[in-house]
Amino acid sequence: MAILNPPPATQSQALPYRGLTPEQVTRNRDSHGTNVLTPPKRDPWWKLYLEKYEDPVIRILMIAAAITILVGVVDGHYAEGVGIVIAILLATTLGFLNEFRARREFDVLNRVSDDTPTKVIRDGAYQVVPRRDLVYGDILLLEAGDEVPADGRVREAVSLEVNESVLTGESVPVRKQATARPLDNGDEGALFSEERVFRSTLVVDGRGTVEVAAVGDRTKIGEIARDAIADTGEVTPLNAQLDRLSKLIGVVGFTVALLTYLALVVRGASVGDIALSAGSWAFVLVASAAVLVAMSRVWIPILEDAYELAGRELTLPARLRDTSGVGWLLSFIVGALIFIVGSVVLVLLGVIPSDVSGWLPNGVGTALLRYFMVAVTIIVVAVPEGLPMSVTLSLAYSMRRMTAANNLVRQMHATETVGAATVICSDKTGTLTLNQMRVVDTRFPFVDGETSPKALALLYEGIAANTTANLSRAAGKPTGMIGDSTEGALLLWMEERGEDYILHRAGFTVDVQLTFSAERKYMGTLGLSYAVGWTVLHVKGAPEIVLEQCSSIALNAEDSAPLTPQQRDGILDELVDFQRRGMRTLAFAYKPIQPGSGLDVEDLAEDMVWLGFVAIADPIRQEVPGAVAACRDAGIDVKIITGDTAETAREIARQIGLWDDARDGRTPYALMSGVDIAMLEGEELLKAAKALKVLYRARPKDKLLVVTTLRDNGEVVAVTGDGTNDAPALNFANVGLAMGSGTDIAKEASDIVLLDDSFGSIVSAVMWGRSLYRNIQRFILFQLTINVAALGIALLGPFIGVEFPLTVIQMLWVNLIMDTFASLALATEPARRDVLNDKPRRSTDFIITPDIGLRILLMGGAFIVALVAALLLMQTDGAVTTHELSLFYAGFILLQFWNLFNARILFRNVSLLDGIKENQAFIAIAAAILVGTILIVTFGGDIFRTEPLSVLEWAALLALTAPVLLFGSVMRRLRPQK
Repeated sequence: MAILNPPPATQSQALPYRGLTPEQVTRNRDSHGTNVLTPPKRDPWWKLYLEKYEDPVIRILMIAAAITILVGVVDGHYAEGVGIVIAILLATTLGFLNEFRARREFDVLNRVSDDTPTKVIRDGAYQVVPRRDLVYGDILLLEAGDEVPADGRVREAVSLEVNESVLTGESVPVRKQATARPLDNGDEGALFSEERVFRSTLVVDGRGTVEVAAVGDRTKIGEIARDAIADTGEVTPLNAQLDRLSKLIGVVGFTVALLTYLALVVRGASVGDIALSAGSWAFVLVASAAVLVAMSRVWIPILEDAYELAGRELTLPARLRDTSGVGWLLSFIVGALIFIVGSVVLVLLGVIPSDVSGWLPNGVGTALLRYFMVAVTIIVVAVPEGLPMSVTLSLAYSMRRMTAANNLVRQMHATETVGAATVICSDKTGTLTLNQMRVVDTRFPFVDGETSPKALALLYEGIAANTTANLSRAAGKPTGMIGDSTEGALLLWMEERGEDYILHRAGFTVDVQLTFSAERKYMGTLGLSYAVGWTVLHVKGAPEIVLEQCSSIALNAEDSAPLTPQQRDGILDELVDFQRRGMRTLAFAYKPIQPGSGLDVEDLAEDMVWLGFVAIADPIRQEVPGAVAACRDAGIDVKIITGDTAETAREIARQIGLWDDARDGRTPYALMSGVDIAMLEGEELLKAAKALKVLYRARPKDKLLVVTTLRDNGEVVAVTGDGTNDAPALNFANVGLAMGSGTDIAKEASDIVLLDDSFGSIVSAVMWGRSLYRNIQRFILFQLTINVAALGIALLGPFIGVEFPLTVIQMLWVNLIMDTFASLALATEPARRDVLNDKPRRSTDFIITPDIGLRILLMGGAFIVALVAALLLMQTDGAVTTHELSLFYAGFILLQFWNLFNARILFRNVSLLDGIKENQAFIAIAAAILVGTILIVTFGGDIFRTEPLSVLEWAALLALTAPVLLFGSVMRRLRPQK
């Protein structure tokens, strides 16, 4: 018999262990390390900033800026190149500042209390040392309320129970037993061992002596932390699509520019602008070859992209792929050698004269440079300078709005990635459930009738006195449990009924208390009862055991009746029903004790009176069933991965609407254990991962295996969790969502933190993520419609008599200034719940859908027809004046201005003004674009090649371009948007 709170040992008693000597402490620290987790390596701020330049669209912009600046050096105009550089700096700086601020706010990994005092035995004496000073082999003393500071082997245990939910996800405390045999700390089975304790777990009951087996990074927490901060090499779905888009834009832009340059040369030769001899043509070919080689680091990647987009692979020597400074220098040297050697050979062969001035006739060089500028203009037109700004603004805006909706975003890309999620792998404890044991049902037969206050007092007394748990009641904080969570649930149940357990406990005079043990499976307390006025033995424990020791059943506080076989069978049936539903059951009984019966509780615990039992469970969060249903309606597959037992995990899945016995009970792989799935490989593993509904007894590596298997096979995987055991999966998922009350390691590994600990906030995150992607598609529709129209005009203009219908600086205003405003207007379009009616997009789906591509071509083609007609009309009098070109430029912008309203309602079959008041920013920005255009045309002068227009002309332009709205409406009716 073990008595609670035995007398403390006297100083004269010898300690059970001597512990390490100072020399052994030093030696073990040198050989096994310190008890400090190595913090994650942080990149310096400048490196974080430079990472922003790895964005594929930014790289294309950098090439465009370099070419534009080089041309500016020749003709003395630098505005275009400087403007593109400003766009690059704005986009990268904004993205850097958002992520840097988020990193600084979440730099919490390993901010543990390394100086927390820890009790040890060293050199034959009790000592208190900081947690960081623990070493391998130390003898730890643990008691209820302590956080275990290191991994260790249990040497002595008295009612020792440890909550390991941060590691295993199992909410029920684990009873620990002493062992004398060593265990391998790398054994995964040790996570569920009764002989081991692990760092960061919590002692909830009893006391124990532990020999430290691993410290610092060698602990289980340390191993998990390494997986939690490992580089996953992940490419987000949005980045993958933008990379593909940038390749397409690069290929189209450079191809059209090259074709335009060649066409202009052919046209110049045919109309006499370029009159060359055979020798001069030979020199032009040599010079062109030299330029192509010198610029090979530009067009070779474009050529590779073209092959990739065509579904083919182009294998080139590694030296041609080198884009470093050495590679560029080598290309320029080879290009220069080709030019020099080729020119010398042509001179020696007599093809061209030795006099350099005779290599090209006067004016031809100027004409070729002018054609080259047209080609550069096309490249500037093709590259959407506003796209990176649009993406950044959309991400930043959604990031702020999601934070307001309790989704604190740590990584900006996660705002979109969560909207693309096809699978959510969810932890159970603390995510789907409250991680708080609660009494969910009671079966006290005597309470069903007219219950006397004395009978209830006897019941409350049995709960309050026969327990080792307590409740914490700090001001301004919810009531918490101290000690065993199951016993704490009973005390909370009393509190919910308006009963103060402390008063009931104080009224019972304890003579002796027998603590719970795994062998007995019950706890007993003997003492004088205030409820009935005589000595009573209160017993609480496993219902099957307690029921076996009962011979009667309570009718009220003083009367009982014999317990019939039918009643026993009925009680057992009820117990089985609750247990099948994943609940823990706990029975209560009492026995009046006659004076002189002795104090041996085990001998007295027979022929007792059955009071009844309670069903205890970790209740699901109220919002979870609705959130799971919303996720499934949105086409997202939800899976539970937990360290709990099969019965408990399956019952939670049933309660949240994820499991149906009739359907899922017969489905292979729907319910699996972590050990089972770890044994699978290849196609069978993938099949199991996809069919899985509930994975129970899952270790951290099992969860990680499921996540990486799904992710590597095209699924966009979101992972939710709150414990350290969830951290690796949170890190390796496409997007990790940690609970705000979770461990620091879990939050550090995540991309989004759910501040309200609500699974329901995931639905809000998905809504914002999908809406964000739509907003980016809206801007791409708007931007590329402009680019198609501008490309067509730039390409056709020289062939219809106007060499530069739009100047580079004019296109800079359209592509950079106007589109930046437009991106902000479309980025602030609010999220709408109707996006949850769609199925998640596949990660391989191109961001430009066939429908969007068709709309771009139709609208862009219509603009080209209208603009070409305008250019032809201007030439009817034989000349095109600056005033006419000002009208042309203003009309071009107004076409895009009206198309902005069409882009806003992409995906929605509603009127143009529907919901426009919800986006005040759109109204303000649209007005700013219109006013800015009027100011540019009025005051642009020589820089913008414009002249002021009259009010009547502006009114006419607005009226002539407004049919764009009608054209958009017709397209929406002919092709209903999904």
